[in-house]
Amino acid sequence: MTQPTARPTVLAVIPARGGSKGVPAKNLAQVGGVPLVVRAVRACLASAEVTDVVVTTDAPAVAEAARAAAEALGEAARLHCVQRPEAIAGDTATSEAAVLHAMDDYETAHDRSVDVVLLVQCTSPFVAREDIDGVAAAVAREGADSAVTVAPFHGFLWRDGSAIEDHNYGVNHDKSVRPRRQDRPEDLLETGAAYAMDAAGFRTHRHRFFGHTALVRTDPARVLEIDDPHDLARARALAPLLGVAPLPTRDDIDAVVLDFDGTQTDDRVLIDADGRETVAVHRGDGLGIAALRKAGVPLLILSTEQNPVVAARAHKLRVPVLHGIDRKDLALKQWCDEQSIAPERVLYVGNDVNDLPCFALAGWPVAVASAHDSVRAAARAVTTTPGGSGAIREIAAWLLGPTLTTTPTK
Repeated sequence: MTQPTARPTVLAVIPARGGSKGVPAKNLAQVGGVPLVVRAVRACLASAEVTDVVVTTDAPAVAEAARAAAEALGEAARLHCVQRPEAIAGDTATSEAAVLHAMDDYETAHDRSVDVVLLVQCTSPFVAREDIDGVAAAVAREGADSAVTVAPFHGFLWRDGSAIEDHNYGVNHDKSVRPRRQDRPEDLLETGAAYAMDAAGFRTHRHRFFGHTALVRTDPARVLEIDDPHDLARARALAPLLGVAPLPTRDDIDAVVLDFDGTQTDDRVLIDADGRETVAVHRGDGLGIAALRKAGVPLLILSTEQNPVVAARAHKLRVPVLHGIDRKDLALKQWCDEQSIAPERVLYVGNDVNDLPCFALAGWPVAVASAHDSVRAAARAVTTTPGGSGAIREIAAWLLGPTLTTTPTK
């Protein structure tokens, strides 16, 4: 009998010094009525990937706030506070030094090796569970050596060249050419919110980027780092708009409707010499769909694609399908009427602009992580997993609980 693979130990480390030159007692400053260190602790403890959380600090008040937050969530056993040595507690101390010390302390105290270590920054007040899940999964389950949260960036960067006796010049563009936004390659901005590293590799290289670095996309609206009082004021103004949205549960929905291309696949099509098209799907999505069907959740696959592979996949999953549909919103409304299901009780999963009319109709529009920016912006929830890589299984875990987030034991 095959033994189940042990779940890796994923340790999230939150550096939270007591002092700060830019903002006094910054990590205890409140955004949305919640101290920054508590916001980071809550996000880490909410992650399905994180095993334990360490707050490394030189300030008793910071440790006390972190412990109180964990106790309020019933997660006190997963939260550990480490006293930061004076040698790595000053303004010049690196985050890497704090993470290495926290790893050593945790492994000694628990007699347990860390497999993946995360660096989560309090100074990013809008870091979300999805960000932490994304970087952790990239290393723990998807083979990356390191991972970082990034956001799309379309600005023109300039540099002052006077110091080198040169003219001012464009960093990411030729100043003599002014291409339209849609004609420029997309740049990705490091958000500073969350990083993940293979623990052994991190010990060897002693910095956060080595080997293959996965880029985990996040919502650009949530990108903000607090370095000075002006940043803190902005964060407080934005807090009412950027509160972390709850994920749907089984009590919230009466049906799940799934797009196909880009949602259950990675949006690529392979074409053979005879013109036949094939796509790749994820076995984990099949497991998630089977679990939803077993739980009695009405399901439908709804697609504009005419390729018979859509119907073939639906038949294998034993899920009703409507494909080759031009107006998916009209088809969705008709299906809801036939099933006596209120559209506001439907969870609809999509990835591209042709899903937006269905997003407007469904009560729970959900975008996969690889969805178009406009679709992510219109979604009520966004998966941490890209389409074709287990996003549907992730959604099934939201609805059915933790049995789909961990390896089953026998």
